[in-house]
Amino acid sequence: MSSELKNASRRGFIKGSLMMIPAVTVGSGVSLTAAAAEPPANLDAYQPTFFDADEWRFILAACDRLIPSDGEGPGALETNVPIFIDQQMEGKFGHATDWYMKGPFHPDVSPLFGYQSPLAPREVYRKGIAATGRHCQDNHGKGFAALDADTQTQILTQLEKGEIEFDDVSSGQFFAFLLQNTKEGYFADPIHGGNKHMASWKFIGFPGARASYLEWVEQHNKAYPLGPVSLTGERG
Repeated sequence: MSSELKNASRRGFIKGSLMMIPAVTVGSGVSLTAAAAEPPANLDAYQPTFFDADEWRFILAACDRLIPSDGEGPGALETNVPIFIDQQMEGKFGHATDWYMKGPFHPDVSPLFGYQSPLAPREVYRKGIAATGRHCQDNHGKGFAALDADTQTQILTQLEKGEIEFDDVSSGQFFAFLLQNTKEGYFADPIHGGNKHMASWKFIGFPGARASYLEWVEQHNKAYPLGPVSLTGERG
């Protein structure tokens, strides 16, 4: 496949992923955690506030597989997606502050009945990462982050399909949170900790919080000529 086709395919996938994230998600479930005046953190120097060292290695490796750094578009690591996820664990989303968390719980019912677990997302992450680590050690002799990319992808696929069973947490729910938060960190305004320098917005041509976008709403199949603007006023 040519590089042009690869980049077009990647861009289409990323745009499709953006459309699948409900517009209400960031407003209702994601906490505002980054100060407007602070520059984006350097991922290499960032010290996680929730995840321990082993968990952090998993998050870095998993995010890198979900949105890898290939083609013209930025990957999850370049856009600080792991930082976004770490900060959400200490916010309202991680603690399920605004969720109904009382039983009875029926994991096998339709998703229309809402979240069915006594575990807050931060607990799902902690148990899910630990259980995935044990699975990797038992079946591959090393932790997830130390595995090759193809094996990591295989394990993430098995988690998504619920093919790996854990004793104390749903592997499918763990992966669902991981994928959801990776997408959110990639596309959300940089004020939330991810999407460093609006890199994903630049790649897909999203204008961000520009107030001058109204006259372009009805102009279809035309590339927006100006770069994006974040909620803090950063211009791309």
